[in-house]
Amino acid sequence: MAKGPEAFRTISEAADELGVPQHVLRFWETKFSFIKPMKRAGGRRFYRPADVVILAGVRSLLHDEGYTIKGLQKLHREQGLKVLVAAGSGERIAAPAQIAAPIEARGDVAALLAALHSLETAKGRLDGLLNR
Repeated sequence: MAKGPEAFRTISEAADELGVPQHVLRFWETKFSFIKPMKRAGGRRFYRPADVVILAGVRSLLHDEGYTIKGLQKLHREQGLKVLVAAGSGERIAAPAQIAAPIEARGDVAALLAALHSLETAKGRLDGLLNR
């Protein structure tokens, strides 16, 4: 029997719903002060529906949009939880580049691809020398 939309979620249920391992949720608690699940005796975590929406926003911004942890902390500091709730609800977040630019926008992509090609070529040469 499935839980209702307003029911609290255990860490395993929240992790399954978000598509991340449980240890990631525990790690996020250490990095983001706004993630505070209710804890029962013995330390068992229960996530409120609002917590799950915020976690979905964190997941979306980190995994899908390419934000860094520091960038997400700064985004929260400057814009509050509303931006995380919006991201968790599926809205696209447009943040100023100085807050937390996606990985693609952090430099010249062509230059990065050229550097990658050079490194792959060098690795191929080294592999060839090692296999002699």
